[in-house]
Amino acid sequence: MSDPRAFVSFDFDNNESHKMLFIGQAKNLRTPFSIQDWSSKNSLPQNQWEKLIQQKINQCNLMIVLVGRSMRTARGVEKEIMMASNANLPFFGVYVDGADALSDLPIGLNRNRTILWKWDNIASAIQQMMKEGKNLRS
Repeated sequence: MSDPRAFVSFDFDNNESHKMLFIGQAKNLRTPFSIQDWSSKNSLPQNQWEKLIQQKINQCNLMIVLVGRSMRTARGVEKEIMMASNANLPFFGVYVDGADALSDLPIGLNRNRTILWKWDNIASAIQQMMKEGKNLRS
């Protein structure tokens, strides 16, 4: 698989450590895919954040939403999902932080597109995303 540019959306207040673990593990040679992390690395003022995130999302092939237990309060994740939808950027979710099929999902993320943190499943989801949305080749 090529190196798709993935925007990783996560609850900055509650799941930053899970995002770091996810990206770190994704760089392991045994992981069955490679991604480039294009998510924001810093907390920014709202107007700067929205502009930067929209630019980054527009340059990515897909978005991976890390779904933690506190998604009900993750307004930034909901905005990122809306930005991705508007940019025709395919996305899927991965449960982290003890979240599961009974946990709240952010608005815009479908349950049937949210999976367990298993690298083979994630690799399959990435391959699927590369055939959807703006990644479609005419």
